[in-house]
Amino acid sequence: MDLKKFVSKAAPLGVLGVRISQNDELKAQWHREEECRRNVYSASKSFTSCAVGFAVQEGLLSLDEKLIDVFSRELPEIVSEHLAKATVRDLLTMCLGQEAGGLMGTQRPLYEEDDWVRLSLSIPFTHAPGSRFVYNNVGPYLAGILVQRRAGCDLVSYLTPRLFTHLNIKRPMWETDPLGNTFGAGGLFLTLSELHKFGLFYLNRGRWNGKQLLSPEWIAESTKPQSDPRYGYLFWRGEYNSFRADGKYCQLSIVLPDQAAVISLVAECRKGEELMRAVYDELCGQL
Repeated sequence: MDLKKFVSKAAPLGVLGVRISQNDELKAQWHREEECRRNVYSASKSFTSCAVGFAVQEGLLSLDEKLIDVFSRELPEIVSEHLAKATVRDLLTMCLGQEAGGLMGTQRPLYEEDDWVRLSLSIPFTHAPGSRFVYNNVGPYLAGILVQRRAGCDLVSYLTPRLFTHLNIKRPMWETDPLGNTFGAGGLFLTLSELHKFGLFYLNRGRWNGKQLLSPEWIAESTKPQSDPRYGYLFWRGEYNSFRADGKYCQLSIVLPDQAAVISLVAECRKGEELMRAVYDELCGQL
């Protein structure tokens, strides 16, 4: 697979590395520098989605549970009708019902409140859950908190025996909130190869080295369009019937089921749409 044309477009945009696999074989790779663990930003959300899938599979939680029940200790004094209707499923779709994103990167250092669960639920629910797409860190953060509470451990400890160990990913670092809870909306640190293996795990519908780890039904449900056609359960949808883990500055693992392929990148890119266009035009077109 010839990467010259893609690299000529992508390198000036800040791409640091790319890996492409098809039919379980590494087809091509390019590196500007040696691999190291980097913040994959919101690609972390897809790992939280995976953790929710394991928790559902193990009977620790249900997507139909209401937030007012699972977070009863942190509710605001007045519970709006929209908050009263919100479920765990709504935490995963970016259609939670809040007007604007909370717990975003520029906001987190400025909060005086250390209890981010209480803070998150105090943000007004101005729309009916499922009715309006608003990119928001509150949903994946609360989803991660729920898994941690039901499992009795942080997300890294939860995912290590279920996912990371199988994929030969040594215990990674993951950002925490002020109370020490894993921040499920961002802040996971991985190498390009590790992020790529996560994409391959999803391409193989939860199967790794001959063992079914996560339900293929969950993989299918979580990566298909949900409340908004652009989004599943903390996975973006894209061209070529693709879905992807997608982090700020283009930390990407793009799964293309129809081509049995995965394309993963790490980058320091401020022109994400331009880079995605190069991926679709110069890489997907060769598969």
